[in-house]
Formats: sequence, structure tokens, C-alpha cells
Amino acid sequence: MRLRNITGAREVIGDSPYVVQEAVQPLCPGRWSEIFGNENPVRIEIGMGKGKFIYTMAKEHPDINYVGIEKYSSVLLRAVQKMDQEELPNLKFLRMEAENITQVFGPGEVDRIYLNFSDPWPKDRHAKRRLPSREFLARYDVILKRDGRLEFKTDNRELFDFAAAELEPAGWKASTITYDLHDDAVLMEGNVMTEYEEKFSAMGNPICKYIICR
Repeated sequence: MRLRNITGAREVIGDSPYVVQEAVQPLCPGRWSEIFGNENPVRIEIGMGKGKFIYTMAKEHPDINYVGIEKYSSVLLRAVQKMDQEELPNLKFLRMEAENITQVFGPGEVDRIYLNFSDPWPKDRHAKRRLPSREFLARYDVILKRDGRLEFKTDNRELFDFAAAELEPAGWKASTITYDLHDDAVLMEGNVMTEYEEKFSAMGNPICKYIICR
């Protein structure tokens, strides 16, 4: 699906104090405690969309630092606008391609990774671009601390089955897996829904989720 370009989005993002700018990104690995000004754990959402999930998480957990990653300026703009209304000191944004994740986070620097309703890249030749693919799991393995975990949610059953099949070859294992998140009272405790989760669950689509570790 082609996203609508919003005139001026890049300029707003380029001037925003909430976005870690490209000129700084090469210096980011190992420096996120400096950027946030504290030693709190760092958790990231890759492909954050308009930012509802990560903004809510940051607001509910002020003792944890959050970084939202989005490659589309027109989408990231919406998250920046949320921060204009109410700034959260423990939340920063990056506009970047997910393939470059190891260039901005150092080894073991991330406490938790969230993937929410990622692009399914349905064609087989694009499998390596899927965020829960073994190629991306190898990248996450570098930046995630040894006892860290990754959480993935989607309503796309084919993508979820693909993601589950990628775990063993990549050296990961599922500690939790469900094919109907909203029917699981335990997992729903503290669950923060994204815009897509609200939309698809309202349509009756079951939401799949796994929590994985190495």
C-alpha cells in the first residue's frame, strides 16, 4: 500500500528535538544512556507506525527508556505531534531503515524489542525483509541483552506461522505463544493495543503473539 506523502514532514522531523537526527545516529551505539541522561533500560519498537503503542508504554513506565523506529516520515510525523502535545522525557524517535539497527544500538544495549503488526512482505522473494525473519533475528541477537526478549504481535496468520518457523533455525525459542491473544486473560494483563490491533480485533480477527528469547 502506498503511503500518502505529507508535505513538510521531513522538515518537521528534521527540526524535532524528539527525533535523534541522522548526523547523530553513527554515534549512537553504546551511547543511549548518554542520550537519555540515565542508566535506565532501553526498549525499542521497530516499525512503530503513528506511535500509539510506544507512547503509551513510555507514559506508563517512566523508569524505562523507549525508542520508536519508523522509516516513513509521513507516519513518524504523527508520533512527533503526540509529543508536541505532551512531551515524555523517556521517549525518542528514529527515522531509519530497520536493516541498519546494529549501527545505532551497541551489543546488548537493548532490554526488549517490540514488533507490532509488521509489514508481511507476502511475496516469497521478499522473505528476508520481514522483521521476524531469521535475517533480522540475527541483528536482534547482537543488540539485545542476553536475558532480553522480543515480543511480536500480528493478525496475519501466515506471517505469524512464518515467524514461528524461523525461530529454531535462528537459535531462538518461544517462551510464550498464542493464536488468540485477546482470549488469554493472563497475556492481556497490561496489553497495550496499537492502532492496527484495535482495528483488526474490532473486526473479529484473532491476534497472534509470541514472546521469544535465545
